Amino acid sequence: MNGRYWTFEDLNQIAALEKECFAEDAWSLRTLAESFLSERFIGVLLEEDGAVVAYGGVNCVEDEAELGLIATAEMYRRCGRAEKVLDDLICEAKKRGAKKMFLEVRVSNAPALMFYLKCGFVGLYARSRYYANGEDAIVMKKELC
Repeated sequence: MNGRYWTFEDLNQIAALEKECFAEDAWSLRTLAESFLSERFIGVLLEEDGAVVAYGGVNCVEDEAELGLIATAEMYRRCGRAEKVLDDLICEAKKRGAKKMFLEVRVSNAPALMFYLKCGFVGLYARSRYYANGEDAIVMKKELC
């Protein structure tokens, strides 16, 4: 398992995995590229045998980081890969001065909610009708200090 920063050459693989994991809410290749080119963005991934198997990205502004995306290929789930990606993102965000990290997660996504709680995030409040299909989101936060 090799962890590293995203490169421009990774974007097509990340976009394909994003579509596989989040069909209706997947970030487009264009959105991924625009994020990748932002000075505020940090993207890390894990690859095995040359294939991207997990990835994530955060935006850092002053002392806050926002987890924008994180995913693991289905056959590699529940093996610690998402936790490794999240740990790497937290480490990088702290290097940029982040003291807290936020994220939004679907209220129906019990596996993700459990993962974030296990990783030290706490629920703050719900955002009504946050997603395109009208589903609410839970806003979560983790202190990084």
